Amino acid sequence: MSDHAPVPTTTTTDTRGRARQPLVFGGIPEAEGWALAPITPRDRVHFRVDHELPLQELRRDLPDGVSVSYDQGDGLYRVDGACGSAAVLADWIRAWAARHGSTTIGLRAETDVRRRAPRDLPADFLNDLCRHYGPVSLKRLQRNMSTIRLHLPDPDDLGQQVYEWVLKGVSQYDETKGVPFGAFLATQLSKWVHDLGRNAHGRTAADTEHKQQKAVSAFLAEHQRRPSEKELAAFMGQSVATLRRNSQTVATLNGLRNLQSLDGGPDATEILLPDSSEAPDEIMGEAEQTLLSHALTAACAPDPNARRDQRAGQPNVLGWATWYLTTWGGQTKTQLSQDLNTSVRNMNVYADRVEQALKTRLAELAD
Repeated sequence: MSDHAPVPTTTTTDTRGRARQPLVFGGIPEAEGWALAPITPRDRVHFRVDHELPLQELRRDLPDGVSVSYDQGDGLYRVDGACGSAAVLADWIRAWAARHGSTTIGLRAETDVRRRAPRDLPADFLNDLCRHYGPVSLKRLQRNMSTIRLHLPDPDDLGQQVYEWVLKGVSQYDETKGVPFGAFLATQLSKWVHDLGRNAHGRTAADTEHKQQKAVSAFLAEHQRRPSEKELAAFMGQSVATLRRNSQTVATLNGLRNLQSLDGGPDATEILLPDSSEAPDEIMGEAEQTLLSHALTAACAPDPNARRDQRAGQPNVLGWATWYLTTWGGQTKTQLSQDLNTSVRNMNVYADRVEQALKTRLAELAD
């Protein structure tokens, strides 16, 4: 970051009639800075794959004028090209992935996606803007801190994530809509905090938990007490059977979050696992079950060398549940997908990550 501090220029008035002094970053008034790198339309293709792609090779083979970004946190690829190219890009991506032994998942083509590249802004302007909005964002996120700490317990990781969110806001902010950047960023921060849970635990299950929490909070505010099961179901417009099924999903998520073995490092000694009686002796001896259970837990633990915001830096709880409950819990993937409100395809993606790590772990144990 540069040493420039934002300085006010001509005073303006906000929507409430209060005086607001425009900010200056790197010697450039904020409004003028956005104009130097206006947001532009492009076509975009989003997709995931069942096996990770060689990103550098993909970048090298992409047609001229096409770029790709990869979000390690949720495994999402984004390919950007000129307007009118979405359909051609989608076909090209499917064919390229197939040649490299991968299948695309949830591929979606969008037209007229408006984005800017933060690097196109003047360096001093961008540095000062981040220096200003980073602390502002941290203050705004105080109300969400209990949720954030589940995924980013290290203050340094949280600080880095906040600056990445500011840059993400810069890339998405459309100055032509007349909304100040600070207001736009505040609304996006709440959504991105919720996405932390979606990325870690599966989108549908995390949404279910979020909706239940909001409904309980709204009922508490209205009635000054917690709702009964029947009252909560009526409040949410659901049947009691649906509420119970969704509550089981939330309970499963919370149980997985509380697995201390997933939060510990490789030398952690306390391993919390379901009762060994769930796996009959005729299927697996107690010693073998314990050995493999520990190996499975280690395979799902966060990679200590990965950033906390990366997919590898978070516990792979969905992969753990898929492997454990189908191996020792006697459930099929179809049954489990219904219990967790997620797709079998999504479970397979997370289970494949477990398989790769588990093979390495078992090889180490065999040695």
